[in-house]
Amino acid sequence: MASPRVLLLLPPLTQLNTPYPSTAFLTGFLESRNIAVEQADLGIEMVLRLFRPEGLRNIFRQLHGHDDSLPKEAVAMMKAEHAYIDMIEPVIAFLQGKRPDIASHLIQPGVLPQGPRFRGRKKFARTVSVDDRAKQWATFFLEDLTDLVQATITPHFALSRYAEQIGRSASSFDHIAAALAEPPNLIDEWLLEVFWEHVNKVTPSLIGLSIPFPGNLYGAFRIAQALKQQRPDLPVVIGGGYVNTELRRVADPRVFDYIDFLTLDNGERPLLSLIEHLSGVRPRQSLCRTMYREKNRVVSANDPLSTDFTMDDIGCPTYRGLALDRYLTILDSTNPMHRLWSEGHWNKLTVAHGCYWKQCTFCDVGLNYISRYEMTPTDRLIRQIERLVSETGRRGFHFVDEAAPPAALKALALAILERRMTISWWGNIRFETAFSPDLPPA
Repeated sequence: MASPRVLLLLPPLTQLNTPYPSTAFLTGFLESRNIAVEQADLGIEMVLRLFRPEGLRNIFRQLHGHDDSLPKEAVAMMKAEHAYIDMIEPVIAFLQGKRPDIASHLIQPGVLPQGPRFRGRKKFARTVSVDDRAKQWATFFLEDLTDLVQATITPHFALSRYAEQIGRSASSFDHIAAALAEPPNLIDEWLLEVFWEHVNKVTPSLIGLSIPFPGNLYGAFRIAQALKQQRPDLPVVIGGGYVNTELRRVADPRVFDYIDFLTLDNGERPLLSLIEHLSGVRPRQSLCRTMYREKNRVVSANDPLSTDFTMDDIGCPTYRGLALDRYLTILDSTNPMHRLWSEGHWNKLTVAHGCYWKQCTFCDVGLNYISRYEMTPTDRLIRQIERLVSETGRRGFHFVDEAAPPAALKALALAILERRMTISWWGNIRFETAFSPDLPPA
């Protein structure tokens, strides 16, 4: 049998400033096992199909002749069609960090067409820099276009989510099935175009779709639907944060009209077990935390001998295949905390698996990815930091723990000081006495 070739995809949409880390972690793991793997963020690629001159021409072309039925804001924007098309390339280049020289130009009167998002937001405090003013105005410019698409082409589109309302209301599969029964809209068509480009380039034997949030669900199933219509032989697996919580007890066999497998919790062992199954060396009933359809009912398999990998055995995340210079800084607020989430690229790492506290009543502490606590060895974490700095050229890190443990952070801080490394980093913590002026949280 031919060697497996895996294609891991992020459906739209998550953040536009940096890749969501799920495929980067799994790609690094599979590479450490000598498995051929490629990854792509279809969200940023789909958005950039829209935010280019030809994309906007297609949007406005669909609106011409429908002026009587359009919202008045849309009619006003159509009158400025050429200004939007002329300015979209410089705005995108600026938000990608490729044209910092045009910041002062973008905030000059009359340069950017100003739609509803600019109302009451044209004045700045004296402390706001020219660069930040330009980032905000460029963001309002994109948000106006996003609102236009949402009001006239598809209600599904937003800058950081796609059809989120469908994912949030998915108490039954009927909502998803109804949405997928509709013909693909223009944004869907762009999504499917970039999807097929990757499939044709990689020729995978397995496609994995990561669904971390409700706003990724529709995009994932729209992709899976197209795949099953044209390539029903190509297996599809889904996993991720949304799957782990909202689809954990799925019983509707219609889900598997679109996908072949659904995995839960940490993805490394289930994904490797699935690859072994597809390679003919593991029976289906011995899969790990995996659901599939058999005789029109949903079946769960969880081999008790297939234990999870330790933090020392999962490889190092990699952004290979993700063009970091294409991501956008979306700055709709100058609040420092908000900017951590929306501005610039952050290399993502995990200080520890699971939660060291496990006492919060709002959290399901029985789930594997929370209950199994294990620190990443400090030396390994340092090697991962060094490797990612070398790979990406970026020295900013986001530790993605739900609550980073004080002991691990102290060990990491001392190791960084000893090696005289220069990085910036941030993460989430619990407020507790273990943090002091000598051991600040960031």
